[in-house]
Amino acid sequence: MMELLNNDIQDYNHFILQPTFTHSHSPSPSYSPLQHPGRNIYVGNLPSDATIDQLLNLVKFGPLESIKLFPEKSYAFLAFLDPTIAIQFYHDATTRKITLHGQELKFGWGKNSQIQTNVLLAVQQSNASRNVYIGGIDDSTTHDSLSKDMSKFGPIDQIKIVHDKKIAFIHYLSISTAIKVVNDLPHHPNYSNKRINYGKDRCAYIPRNQQQPSTQALRTAAAIAASSGYPYSMAGFSPSAAAAFLNSNTYENYLNPQLTSNNLAGLTNMNSLSGLSNLPAIPTVPLDNIGNRTVYLGNLSEETTAEELCNAIRGGIIQSIRYLSDKHIAFVTFIDPTNALTFYQVASYQGITIHNRRLKIGWGKHSGPLPPTLALSVQNGATRNVYVGALTDMDTFNETKIRSDFEVFGQVEQVNSLREKGCTFVNFTNIAHAIKAIEAIKNDDEYIKAGIKISYGKDRCGNPPRSLSASMNGRSSQRPSPSPNSTPTFDTSPVFQDVTNRI
Repeated sequence: MMELLNNDIQDYNHFILQPTFTHSHSPSPSYSPLQHPGRNIYVGNLPSDATIDQLLNLVKFGPLESIKLFPEKSYAFLAFLDPTIAIQFYHDATTRKITLHGQELKFGWGKNSQIQTNVLLAVQQSNASRNVYIGGIDDSTTHDSLSKDMSKFGPIDQIKIVHDKKIAFIHYLSISTAIKVVNDLPHHPNYSNKRINYGKDRCAYIPRNQQQPSTQALRTAAAIAASSGYPYSMAGFSPSAAAAFLNSNTYENYLNPQLTSNNLAGLTNMNSLSGLSNLPAIPTVPLDNIGNRTVYLGNLSEETTAEELCNAIRGGIIQSIRYLSDKHIAFVTFIDPTNALTFYQVASYQGITIHNRRLKIGWGKHSGPLPPTLALSVQNGATRNVYVGALTDMDTFNETKIRSDFEVFGQVEQVNSLREKGCTFVNFTNIAHAIKAIEAIKNDDEYIKAGIKISYGKDRCGNPPRSLSASMNGRSSQRPSPSPNSTPTFDTSPVFQDVTNRI
């Protein structure tokens, strides 16, 4: 049986939400399927003689942050780096029978968790993974000798030695352990002359037959999410359509995924459900765009403003909006790639109309990971929205003055004053400009003497996606929650083809 992870293992109740099954080792259900599933997958019914190596040979979807093993309870938790990969793995695992040593494994969702800051930075700056690469090893190096030296840092998943290339790979159970090895091992006398770096996580070697996101997964997640503002809503189902799904056998199959070929037919033919007969196909996401944070918006009217664009965007905090009015296009980069995927799916399915022109929706150039310094700022509450509070003299510090003072630091798409609250909100088109503005204005003598408070406000684009019924008539909103007359329309006409625009 797999060795217990001593101090690194926390009580399983800290991780489990609700497995989608029942058996003797199942913790008590406490998770509503309408909640955010996160990135942690529960794997149950593990054979007593199974190894971590054998378990992870079944995981070929994307890199893992960590593996938590509870051998005495016969289950484990897999924490993926990317929640979208976790969703794909979960739906693949629950729509086909996966066995290990003749036992069918059970899968469910664990409690959501945040990636530690040091791990996030190491992944973004150094491509950190669970895999430690050692170059320049001696011919005398053996599996046992490496295991003896490397296990001092933490539990090991797998060791591979390639003697003809004089290299070795040590996969740990967590990226945090691998970070410790890469930082400390070069100072060890026996390894000071070796090349130490990160290798690719073996779970990221994706078989060809798993390289397309599961259409069933996208459709199921969309319908389950529809009636609750669920962050992973991949399409804008109406409440009646969502209710039809939630009352259907297909939804029961989601909760108890013992799926047969007939069940799968139900997932791929959801139009047979009452209330879903008129749903167009939900666009899938090309593999190249997995993790992309930038969505393309085309066919914009020349009258469109950056503020009106922001009124049309919902579902996630924005890093930047790049609006090229002369080309009638814009690129919206989200902080979180899963939010970009949500917006892309909702906008593609429902459509967005501004100034009586339906926008084209596509993927922009792949944004790559969030810059480390920006990631830290966001974790500390940074947004595009700057709060200017404790305004006792709003005649002096009026919208015109505040806009003028703040536009020095970057493009402002909206200034919104609330006299009854004694505050003003300044929304930039780029979160980096908001960060720069806050640092400068906090040290501005005029604002200091007036006792004005400067901090971050809530990005209105972070509100959940919603269906809106009124067309935009060219009037821009002056409030964080725009009035129906100034908001864009989301309609349900056939979706535009995917447009990938690279500038």
